[in-house]
Amino acid sequence: MNEDKIRILLVDDEPDILEFLSYNLQREGYQVLCAKNGHEAVETVKQQQPDMILLDIMMPDMDGIETCREIREIEGARDILIAFLTARSEDYSQIAGFEVGADDFISKPVRPRVLISRIKALLRRKGKRSSSKEGAVLEGLLIDREKYLVSLNGQPIYLRRKEFELLSLIASKPGKVFTRDEILNTVWGREIVVGDRTIDVHVNKIREKLGEYCIRTIKGVGYKYDA
Repeated sequence: MNEDKIRILLVDDEPDILEFLSYNLQREGYQVLCAKNGHEAVETVKQQQPDMILLDIMMPDMDGIETCREIREIEGARDILIAFLTARSEDYSQIAGFEVGADDFISKPVRPRVLISRIKALLRRKGKRSSSKEGAVLEGLLIDREKYLVSLNGQPIYLRRKEFELLSLIASKPGKVFTRDEILNTVWGREIVVGDRTIDVHVNKIREKLGEYCIRTIKGVGYKYDA
């Protein structure tokens, strides 16, 4: 992935923050798009399809959570990286963000060197995921990693991005117990700190869509896929 062609959409209702982040990202060679609110962000994504979005959570009228939810519903936007910019560190805000499709959280006030490092880490992870084209078929469950598609007994199942990645990981080796650390490091990355309940929330969402049988909890250790 060539960084000088990467487009990053900044979404924040504070002009000073937009100007500060734009300056630092452009210095690194990124192409920068800006939106002052959630509605502008949604329209920008529809028209220009950025590679990554840096999205403020606390915005008036349409906050970052709702903006992310709407963006993930746009055709072709499922693979866009989305990182929330937030001064809030409560577990519930992170869980809400990951549920609607966030890839990372970056704390305010934003330090340019930390921001650039996190962006590069996210882009590396995206590159690794996109290079994995294999699929898996397990007891009527089809997982197509190249197309980000899941179907159960021929019926398409919609999974959010992190749900897909979590299921894809665990189903890659049926019967193997994946520890919580393995799952966090693979699906969310070592650079990202998430709350303890994040994995549990995503597993429960997958179970709601595919059935309780698909992922088994190994108490005190992690999870495994029962083929």
